[in-house]
Amino acid sequence: MKLSQFQFELPKALLAQRPATDRDESRLMVLHRKEEKLEHYAFKDVINFFDEGDVMVLNNTKVFPARLFGNKEKTGARIEVFLLRELNQEQRLWDVLVDPARKIRIGNKLYFGEDESLVAEVIDNTTSRGRTLRFLFDGSYAEFRTKLKELGQTPLPKYIKRETDDEDRERYQTIYAKHEGAVAAPTAGLHFSKHLLKRLEIKGIDLAELTLHVGLGTFSPVEVEDLSKHKMDSEELIIDAIAAAKVNNAIAERRKICAVGTTVMRGLESSVSSAGQLNEYQGWTHKFIFPPYDFSIANSMITNFHTPKSTLLMMVSAFADPDFIKHAYSVAIKEKYNFYSYGDAMLIL
Repeated sequence: MKLSQFQFELPKALLAQRPATDRDESRLMVLHRKEEKLEHYAFKDVINFFDEGDVMVLNNTKVFPARLFGNKEKTGARIEVFLLRELNQEQRLWDVLVDPARKIRIGNKLYFGEDESLVAEVIDNTTSRGRTLRFLFDGSYAEFRTKLKELGQTPLPKYIKRETDDEDRERYQTIYAKHEGAVAAPTAGLHFSKHLLKRLEIKGIDLAELTLHVGLGTFSPVEVEDLSKHKMDSEELIIDAIAAAKVNNAIAERRKICAVGTTVMRGLESSVSSAGQLNEYQGWTHKFIFPPYDFSIANSMITNFHTPKSTLLMMVSAFADPDFIKHAYSVAIKEKYNFYSYGDAMLIL
């Protein structure tokens, strides 16, 4: 498959700027792969497609407020710093993106907060936009993390052209988020409300959880026409014994196993035994899934509508057949479904 095969015209008006009023009231397009049939529902109707003993696998990563705004020493220029990854807890070293990058060089100091109580020094240039910062802070590590949270903003995607607000702190987070470490939300999970989770539980649908800390690499543009040459960034993945047992039990009983989101699908496919079972896992994954691909674990998935040429669209096309996805997307545009992080959802069966 070539990159150009995943290009389509997406009207800007369909890039959702705000979440639906209620999480489970967003729209749901259901794709039946065998019949190549489409249906339209509200997200809360997803429960009707699953039975007792089926398993939904959720990503319980938690987004941390990764976007900081600081001022450069001497000039006072406003600089956006996006925290990507903690490199060394003791030395308070972080991999970050800076914008505008051309203004920031090794040795520059950046000041954060009205009282400038947090200072960072640029100690390395890693890529054109990437830098390594050492934060200079007198308090304990716990106080330092509290300060980052206090000064940080919800890292909404760049296409959302507005300031973040209090609603985003809650809504750009799944209600089952537990383990902090993501710089972007696993967006398919944003549609689940407490009420819907309770209804799934009452119906006997089993919920299994893994942790995949979503990095910005998930959204990095693919810049090579030959997809086999694209390299994904590594992301931290944890699958515990409980999740593996639930999934393997469902495989044995030939139940539906639903990956809630592309991050879950990538996590499951990163830890498959030779017998087609799910293994426990703790480490990193840079798995890139594009057509053609044989999936080993999940036989259904929930996902949002993705942007042109994205690795997420490629994975979904591998799961449901590229031509069927192309057709579904043309219907979604015609029916004015909302796309991307705060957008509507599809269930692929």
